[in-house]
Amino acid sequence: MIGDKRVLAIIPARGSSKGIYRKNIRMLAGKPLIAWTIDVAHKVREIDRVILTTDDPEIATVGQRYGCDVPFMRPNELAGDNAPGIAPVLHALEMLPGYDIVVLLQPTSPLRLKEDVVACIKVVATGAPACVTVQSLRHGIHLLYEMDSQANLVPACSKEFSTARRQDTQKVQMLNGAVYAADIAELLKHKSFLFQGMKAHEMPPHRSIDIDDQLDLEMAELLLSKGFV
Repeated sequence: MIGDKRVLAIIPARGSSKGIYRKNIRMLAGKPLIAWTIDVAHKVREIDRVILTTDDPEIATVGQRYGCDVPFMRPNELAGDNAPGIAPVLHALEMLPGYDIVVLLQPTSPLRLKEDVVACIKVVATGAPACVTVQSLRHGIHLLYEMDSQANLVPACSKEFSTARRQDTQKVQMLNGAVYAADIAELLKHKSFLFQGMKAHEMPPHRSIDIDDQLDLEMAELLLSKGFV
């Protein structure tokens, strides 16, 4: 709890994955990928309850082994490739009413810290409708282009070609997927964590890694082994 607001943390982990088979329970530095997120969530005193939403019995068992509550199994229709990402969150909030702030913690961001989660919760608790984590792009948007089928390049964010130096361009942020926090009333109204008025908490690139394929998993292993986190 933070102030008089009750906080629910939701960890979504469906059984199927494309980039890495059984990704959410693949081992990373000695423990399943999902365990890194569960461990961080349990360190955040502001969170009243941490739950896992999954359609997969094995993932549920692993989550429970690491102390995560699995109060229900996710319906199959909310676990397919075409199911909207917000769907399991809305389902969980329907199943578990009585909270004021919801925090979504994806297992694919194992290098976030407790401080990142707390920062987002505090922003929402002090009046923001939502707060999400971001990382700064190393290069400005002047280097972003779209390529058509004939390999022609067109600026992605402007109709004019830019020759601006990197140090002269505006700083640009990208969602890193590590933490999504929102006032539940606002989330239910917008059916999203992303809407006008949301705030950002910036994380460094080395903690913003999102596990999508084998290379990402090995990069995370390397960062952990070298003590970057």
